[in-house]
Amino acid sequence: MSDGKNGLTYAQAGVDIDAGAEMVEKIKPLVRQTRRPGADGEIGGFGGLFDLRAAGFTDPVLVAANDGVGTKLKIAIETGLNGTIGIDLVAMCVNDIVVQGAEPLFFLDYFATGKLDPDQGAAIVAGIAEGCRQAGCALLGGETAEMPGLYADKDYDLAGFAVGAAERGRLLPTDDIVEGDVLLGLASSGLHSNGFSLVRRIVERSGLAWADEAPFAAGRSLGEALLAPTRIYVKPLLSAMRETHGIKALAHITGGGFPENTPRVLPAAFAAELDLDTIEPPPVFSWLARTGGVARDEMLRTFNCGVGMIAVVAAGQAAQVAAVLQAAGETVTPIGRICPRRDRGVVYRGELEF
Repeated sequence: MSDGKNGLTYAQAGVDIDAGAEMVEKIKPLVRQTRRPGADGEIGGFGGLFDLRAAGFTDPVLVAANDGVGTKLKIAIETGLNGTIGIDLVAMCVNDIVVQGAEPLFFLDYFATGKLDPDQGAAIVAGIAEGCRQAGCALLGGETAEMPGLYADKDYDLAGFAVGAAERGRLLPTDDIVEGDVLLGLASSGLHSNGFSLVRRIVERSGLAWADEAPFAAGRSLGEALLAPTRIYVKPLLSAMRETHGIKALAHITGGGFPENTPRVLPAAFAAELDLDTIEPPPVFSWLARTGGVARDEMLRTFNCGVGMIAVVAAGQAAQVAAVLQAAGETVTPIGRICPRRDRGVVYRGELEF
């Protein structure tokens, strides 16, 4: 048996257990801030517990989703602006939960890095905790992995996992979607978390640095403007569903844009007719389209172009649903209708001006 005088340690191999313990202590107060009925435990165990009965459910169906942030992470890593990327991580998961008609209940994260920096890790988890607060779900636990040799020292990756619930019979989409139903578009906060491989290529072509002023956002650096966090629609949509019972389906406009995401929630016999004249893309999209020479249809299938969520609503209830969403802080615009499907799931009319 070795006497240890010349033996290696885990720290010498690149993994600092003490740094991991320090990060856990830093994030405990952040996690406590996300407590909600059903989840009031402390992190540090081997698993997180959630009590569905304490959360008020009687006959629930569970809904689960997982996602990441994609290459938007590269901008956060290269700029050192790590404070909001956790909001994106939560948003990409919980927005997928609420479109099923479910309430997000709890969230777990996976944070992998080449060399653990407790301050960087705590900043990332602070964003995750803020996203959970916005969504009304508990940060129930997570995993931090320090993996030298797999990631460069400053690189990291994130994955998120969310679980929600809805009472049986309340799931979306409903089975009563008909021709003439109205499509309500909920404004996005910007790029959200999709298309960043193309975004980064366009920035490279522009010759701008992350610290330069954003051409589309005066007074903000390019990196800061592009890192605007994904909007979390959970609480306004839950309010609209509970107060009006008028939402028949919801489509989260993420990777694949309008033509891929909207048909996913429609019966095979129907398509979404989008009136592009009603959509006003925020300046970031115009800058990307012009600087990159990106065609209209490529923009529509890569980015949300200013619409992060689409609600399918009965024509007679569209005004009521829109009013509830607007009262909750959403910008809502009628952007189309349901029509019979011929050869495509999305039909465009009008023009999108960039």
